[in-house]
Amino acid sequence: MIILGLDPGYGTMGYGVIEKDARGNCSPVDFGVVKTPASENFAVRLCILEEGVNALFDKFHPEEAAMEELFFSKNVTTGIAVAHARGVMLLTCNKRCGRIFEYTPNQIKQALTGWGGADKIQMQKCVQSHLRLSAIPRPDDAADALAVALCHAFTSRFSSLFGVK
Repeated sequence: MIILGLDPGYGTMGYGVIEKDARGNCSPVDFGVVKTPASENFAVRLCILEEGVNALFDKFHPEEAAMEELFFSKNVTTGIAVAHARGVMLLTCNKRCGRIFEYTPNQIKQALTGWGGADKIQMQKCVQSHLRLSAIPRPDDAADALAVALCHAFTSRFSSLFGVK
């Protein structure tokens, strides 16, 4: 099964594509980011994200997609912009495969490290280890997207609990 993991953002959207075999082993297919130019207006940036997600579906044909749920920190203005980007990503994934799942940051950390309070370095090292990569994936947004994809691979037998309703 091919799984697309997405780390939402309107300036930088991370993606990670993994393959899960019948025995549950995961291997990396591709990872990276889709960047939108800060000089463009917001609507154009959202269109660039949509085009990026569509290009990932065209290239890799994932059967399922997983995304990190929105986590609001202190900057609500940024959170609102990311929420718009997330909406575009959810819509595009739903139209392309209809099997989209969401996980909170703590659920992702728990699935990969066994502890919901893991820090960024612990997460990146777990992604590197689980996918047998020679180095920590860069940039951070791509590593985060791979973590989302791995979380889904590890917990997909419970997919009815995490599917977008």
